[in-house]
Amino acid sequence: MKMMLKSWLASWKYPSILLFGMGVANIGSWIYFIALNLIVLDLTQSALAVSALYLLRPLATLVTNVWAGSLIDRMNKRHLMIFLDLLRAILIALLPLSSSLWYIYSLVFMINMAGSVFGPAAGTYMTILIPERQRQRFNSLNSLIGSGAFMVGPAIAGMLFVVGSPSFAIYINAAALFISGLVTILMPNIEKDRFAGNTKTRITWEMLKQDWIAVIQFYRRSAYIWLVCFLFSCVMVVMASAVDSLEAAFAKVVLQLSERDYGILVSIAGAGIIAGASMNTLIVKKVNISLMIGLGTLGVCLGYLVYAFSTSFVVAAAGFFVLAFFLAFANTGFYTFYQNNIPVEIMGRVGSMNGLIEAILIMLTTVVMGVAADVVSIKAVVIVGVLFMFMLGAILSAFVLQSSRNDYFKMNSES
Repeated sequence: MKMMLKSWLASWKYPSILLFGMGVANIGSWIYFIALNLIVLDLTQSALAVSALYLLRPLATLVTNVWAGSLIDRMNKRHLMIFLDLLRAILIALLPLSSSLWYIYSLVFMINMAGSVFGPAAGTYMTILIPERQRQRFNSLNSLIGSGAFMVGPAIAGMLFVVGSPSFAIYINAAALFISGLVTILMPNIEKDRFAGNTKTRITWEMLKQDWIAVIQFYRRSAYIWLVCFLFSCVMVVMASAVDSLEAAFAKVVLQLSERDYGILVSIAGAGIIAGASMNTLIVKKVNISLMIGLGTLGVCLGYLVYAFSTSFVVAAAGFFVLAFFLAFANTGFYTFYQNNIPVEIMGRVGSMNGLIEAILIMLTTVVMGVAADVVSIKAVVIVGVLFMFMLGAILSAFVLQSSRNDYFKMNSES
C-alpha cells in the first residue's frame, strides 16, 4: 500500500504543480477581466467602448493563429509558456500607467495575441507531459479548478475594489501571471533534447503554406476527428458565444430582470458549474469519453433551450444551472478525445487552425445575431440561435455515440 501511494504521488507531482499554476492564472484572469471592464467604463462612460474589448480577443486570434502553430511546433513549449506568462505579466502591469483608450486597446490586443499563442502551446505541453491513462482525470480536475476560478475570481476582484481600486486589481493579475510563469519553471523540460540544436525559429511564407497543407492533409485522412472537433467548436464555442453576447439584453429586456436579479442568475450558473465539475471529478473514470461528449453537449443545449423559452426568473435560473452543470462533462470528454487523437507533432498547428476558424465564425455569428436582434427581436433571435445550436449538438451526439467509432474513445485505466 505504501509503495502504491508513493508511486501515485510521484505520478501526480508535476500534474499537480501544473494545475496549481493554471489555477492561479485562471483566478487572476477573472480579476483582470472585471477590473479592465470597469477601468474602460469609468474612462469613457460608454458601453460601446467596453464592448470593443470583447472584439479584441477574436481579432488577436485572427492575426496570431495564422503563424502561431508553426512557431509552437518548432519551439520548446515549456520555454515558450514561461516567456508568454512573463510577457503578459509585464504588459498587464503597464495597463494602468496611461488613461488613453487607444493605449489600453493596444496593450489588450498584444495581451490577447500572447494568450492566443499560449493556449495551443500549453495544450500541447500538457498532452506530452500527462500520460494517456491520466488525461481524463487531469482534464476533470482542470475543469474543476476553472470552475472554482469562475466563482473565486470575481469575489476576490470585489474585495480588491473595496480595499483598493481596479488598477490595484490589475496589478494583482500581473502578479498572478508572474507566479504562473515561475511555477512553469518548476515543470520538467521534456523537450530538452528535441530542440537542443534550435537557436532560433524563422517563419517564412513557404513554411506557413506547408504547415497549413499538413494540417489539411491530416484532417482529410482523419475526417471523423475533424468532424467531431468542428461540430464541438460550433456548438460549445461559436453558438454559445453568440447566444451569450445577447444574454444581458435578454435578461433585462425579455425577462425584465433587475441588475440584482441578473447577478443572482449568473451566480446560479456559477453554482451549476461547481456542482457539475465536482460530480465530474467523482465519476470521470467510470464514464466513457464518448458518453461525456454526447450527453454533456446535449445537456448544455437543453439548458440553453430552457433559458431561451423561459418567461420568468425561476425557469431561466433552471436553464442556467442545467447548462452550466453539463459544461465540465462535455469539455473533459472533448479535451481527452482531442489529446488522444491529434498527433503532438502537429498539435500546435491543428490547435491554431481550429482557433482561427472559431474566431472567424464567432465574429460572423455574433454580428449576424446582434443585427437580427435589432431588426426582429431579441427573444426570437435567441430562440432560433439555440434551436440551431441544439440541432448541431444532436448531430454531434449521434456521431460520437456510434458503437462503430469506439476506437476513437478508448479509455486506459489510471494507475
